[in-house]
Amino acid sequence: MRSKFHLGGALKACVIAAVVFLMAEMAMVALIEGESPFGPPRMMAAIVMGRDVLPPPATFDLGIMMVAMMVHLALSVVLGIIWGLIHSTLGLSRWVAVGIAAVFGLLVYAVNFYGFTALFPWFEMARGTVSAVGHAIFGVALGWAYGAYVCETDEALA
Repeated sequence: MRSKFHLGGALKACVIAAVVFLMAEMAMVALIEGESPFGPPRMMAAIVMGRDVLPPPATFDLGIMMVAMMVHLALSVVLGIIWGLIHSTLGLSRWVAVGIAAVFGLLVYAVNFYGFTALFPWFEMARGTVSAVGHAIFGVALGWAYGAYVCETDEALA
């Protein structure tokens, strides 16, 4: 059953998912791959700042982190709206939505790391399990947060 699209829910969910993703991705890169956790944000910032911000060294730089967050949040807003439209069109239950959102995250991974490498070739070096799992985590967080907002809003209206 179709449900109403909630722009506010999509925006809140995408911010939650963006933060969860970035924390998970940075932690997994450091703990599993033994690399600098600042590599992924530098790859995001390079979308607008160019290759010069790519590691090495993958150290903390406030300016690069700010640009990375702006890029990441902007892309997350687009993805949050797309997810909200998918969710409302399909009328998903909360837990089914979380599972489908994990697949959505994996599709985003495939598009980013296989489709956009022509424009951003440095994404190719980040292909792998950690990035795929990070994107699945993004999807789970997005699906859970949007579903929670929809349930809360619908219950308040009932």
